[in-house]
Amino acid sequence: MAKRLTPKNDARGVRTYLIFSGILGIATGILWYAGVRKLEDSLVAAGIAFIVSLVAVATLALTVKDEHHDPDQPRLK
Repeated sequence: MAKRLTPKNDARGVRTYLIFSGILGIATGILWYAGVRKLEDSLVAAGIAFIVSLVAVATLALTVKDEHHDPDQPRLK
């Protein structure tokens, strides 16, 4: 059986990043449309917000060190 790259209970995953970026992009598009009333401009702003937030979240996720340690053992020796 193949080993899973991420555990099932791990909250960080591609789906989480895409959902967060999608919500941010939709919210930006709605707010932009409410202010400008131009559909094309709001779609462009939503797309830019989606891409920027996805890149930012993925970059921040790369900085997190996945370290699984035994809670019964001290970290510093």
